[in-house]
Amino acid sequence: MYKMLKVAFIGLGVMGYPMAGFLARAGHHVTVYNRTLSKAERWVSENEGVLAETPKQAAEGADVVFCCVGNDEDLRQVTVGSAGAFYGMKAGSVFVDHTTTSAEVARALYKEAKDKSFSFIDAPVSGGQAGAENGQLTIMCGGDQPVFETVFPVMECYARSIRLMGEVGSGQLTKMVNQICIAGVVQGLAEGLHFAKKAGLDGAAVVDVISKGAAQSWQMENRYQTMLEGHYDHGFAVDWMRKDLAICLDEAERTGTSLPLTALVDQFYKDVQNMKGGRWDTSSLLARLEAIAAI
Repeated sequence: MYKMLKVAFIGLGVMGYPMAGFLARAGHHVTVYNRTLSKAERWVSENEGVLAETPKQAAEGADVVFCCVGNDEDLRQVTVGSAGAFYGMKAGSVFVDHTTTSAEVARALYKEAKDKSFSFIDAPVSGGQAGAENGQLTIMCGGDQPVFETVFPVMECYARSIRLMGEVGSGQLTKMVNQICIAGVVQGLAEGLHFAKKAGLDGAAVVDVISKGAAQSWQMENRYQTMLEGHYDHGFAVDWMRKDLAICLDEAERTGTSLPLTALVDQFYKDVQNMKGGRWDTSSLLARLEAIAAI
């Protein structure tokens, strides 16, 4: 049994809120920070822990500081911005970033942390809101092996799979692969269900059959029903998916990698945004196809 630690969690969005809760229920001493104070106050009212008014205050004295915010700029703000966590970290502590960001910012913050005598690991997650709420996330990490081994048992309280993928930035690169694959799968599922409807088939019956074979996917198992019902007010938002795909496409340009399908699906998500579906689940690609068919 590992010892209970003093930890902090920065960013209490749909992912961070339940993740911080798992840390508290595991017995760790948790301090939370959120840009919107009312959300941190609600978390403290529901969990054992205290709130901080700044990221720096949250990080002071912590053994491990976890973070899950929106994008590169948000991450920079809560780490090296005014009253950022990096100014409160103690020597020998670890900063674990669960945000999906560029590999570039991960590498820069790793160097900044090293210069300040503490450690940094990039650790983006997959599994969505449901995975966070059920403690079943997949975590892909980049960083130094000894540091990874230190934080591994702590992350286990909200994850089902954790793996060190290589040096710092490798976690973010792996998450890019994850998002590239998801984009193609969701578009294929949307086209398949759209075709089934147009062909007069029972979509649910079709999925029941083909999900037992090679077409099966997480998206099919978990999204087909809401897609057939036209319900998209849940899950992973299109706005965030476009943010992630932009990171993938930027990295692909840097490395000279061809991602034609990813670029195409990114534009399809732009169409969904233009339909005022920016907060819809990524499975709303079906809504785009249906809107086109209705013209």
